[in-house]
Amino acid sequence: MIVNLSQQHSMISNWIAELRDVEIQKDRMRLRRNLERIGEATAYEISKVLPFVEKEVQTPLGIATAKVMKEQPVLATILRAGLPLHQGLLNYFDQADNAFISAYRKHNKDGSFEISLDYVSCPELENRVVIISDPMLATGSSLVKTIHFLKAEGHPREIHIVAVIACTVGIEYVKREEPSVTIWCGDIDDELTAKGYIVPGLGDAGDLAYGTKVQM
Repeated sequence: MIVNLSQQHSMISNWIAELRDVEIQKDRMRLRRNLERIGEATAYEISKVLPFVEKEVQTPLGIATAKVMKEQPVLATILRAGLPLHQGLLNYFDQADNAFISAYRKHNKDGSFEISLDYVSCPELENRVVIISDPMLATGSSLVKTIHFLKAEGHPREIHIVAVIACTVGIEYVKREEPSVTIWCGDIDDELTAKGYIVPGLGDAGDLAYGTKVQM
């Protein structure tokens, strides 16, 4: 399933417009906060499809029956660009276990690139709900490699992907390789450059949030 959160009018569309704006992008703190806000709003939407159970809660005046989440998900993110989006999800799923993955594009001299996955820290994943956040779903290569690695560590019951902007090419690749995942995205763009950047997109989310990196 693919959920495009911009198909309905909401503040998510407003925040994405600010993320794309080259003038507003100059304010790194606002950019990080907008990524965090989108994570929060998406967490709320995802919570609607997760299992809940009834629980008796003792109040000062009696017993109330409340609906509570049956279990906490595992929140996973791809460093470094995914950190603000991950924080937004964590603000809502505040008791969740967390996983961190270092996956990045290692560029070759001919302009091509490979996905290098150097570091993973994750909890027990067997039969868990896993939510993976990455602001830009471009080619989908890093996400697919991340999912394959996580599946090698355990067998999640459900996998949800959260992206701020996704490209149709990347969505098709992820769904082809991992058809059971659910993709939640703030908006979808159709064009991908030869170097694998989304157009119009918003640029390099990691650089905009944390500063330009030196490519090694």
